[in-house]
Amino acid sequence: MRLLDAAQVDAALDDLALIDRLQATFHAGVEMPVRHHHTIAAPTGPGSADALLLLMPAWTTPPKVRGQPAGRIGVKIVTVFPDNGLRSLPAVCGQYFLLDGATGQPLALLDGAMLTKRRTACASGLASRFLSRPDSARLLMIGSGALAPELIRVHAKVRPIREVAIWSRTAAHAQALAARLATSLPTALGRAIDVRAVTDRAEAVRAADIICCATLSRTPLVEGAWLRPGQHVDLVGAYTPEMRESDDQAVRVARVFVDTRDGALKEAGDIVQPLRAGAIDVDDVLADLYALSRGTHHGREPGDTQGITLFKSVGAALEDLAAAELAVA
Repeated sequence: MRLLDAAQVDAALDDLALIDRLQATFHAGVEMPVRHHHTIAAPTGPGSADALLLLMPAWTTPPKVRGQPAGRIGVKIVTVFPDNGLRSLPAVCGQYFLLDGATGQPLALLDGAMLTKRRTACASGLASRFLSRPDSARLLMIGSGALAPELIRVHAKVRPIREVAIWSRTAAHAQALAARLATSLPTALGRAIDVRAVTDRAEAVRAADIICCATLSRTPLVEGAWLRPGQHVDLVGAYTPEMRESDDQAVRVARVFVDTRDGALKEAGDIVQPLRAGAIDVDDVLADLYALSRGTHHGREPGDTQGITLFKSVGAALEDLAAAELAVA
C-alpha cells in the first residue's frame, strides 16, 4: 500500500488536470451515499466549539463487461475542530483511504487535508469554467485560511486574473497572505499579477469580477446590494445549515448553481437558510456540477456579460475519489 503525505499529494496533482478529471467524473457519475455528519459536542469542555466528524464514501460502479478493469472505492475521514486555531493547529484534519474496487484490497492512504484543499479549489475552478465571464480579470478572496491560496491560484489559472484583493476579519492575516502571494503567484502563473490586502469589503466586492469566499462565518459577508451585473460569486466555506457567507438578496439576484443538489439542499447554509425564509425556492437552484458537466445545463451563456452567477459548494465524496485516483495514477 502506498502512503502519500501532504507534499506528495500536492506534487501529484496538477490544477488543470484535476479540473478535467473532476469534470469527467461528474459526467460519468459514481456511487456516493450522503456523507455521514456527526457532531462532537464541546470536545474540550464547556465553552469550546462543537466539533464535526465526517465520513465520505464513494465508489465507481462495477464493470459491465467481464475483463474490464474494476473501479476504485474510497472513503475520507475528516475532523473539524474550530477551536484548533487557539492551539496553533489546523481546524480540519483527515485521511483518505483508497481501495481496489474488485478485491477491496487497500491501495493507498493519502493525506486528506491536502487532498481536500486541492479538490475543493478545483471544484470551484470547474464551476468557474461554466459560470464566470471568460474575461474576468479581478478576483476578491474573502478569507485568508488554508484554502485561500489554493482558490486564488486555481481561479487565476482558469481566468485571466490580473488583480487579486484579499480581505480577512484579521487584517494582518490578509496582509501576510498578500505579501506571500505577491511573489509566488506570478511565478506559478508565468505572468504579472497584482496582489494586495484590502479593508473595505463592500468596495472590494463591487470592484471584483469573481468574488470567492472561504470562511467559517455564520453571518453574511457578501451582500446582494453590493453585487453588480456580470459577476460570479464562489461560496466555499459555509458547509453546515447554520453557517452562511451570503445574504438572502445575493441568492435572489443571482442565478444559483451548486456542486451537488442533494448535498447543497441539505447542508449549505447559503441555500438552506434562504429556502427556509422563502427568499428562494428549490427551482431557483438551476443546476449542479453533474448537469453542467453533462451539458444538460450550459451555465453562463456565451456573450452574457450581465448575469450574476453564484456557485455554492459543500464538498462531495466524488471529488475526493477523482483526486485520489489522479494522485496515484
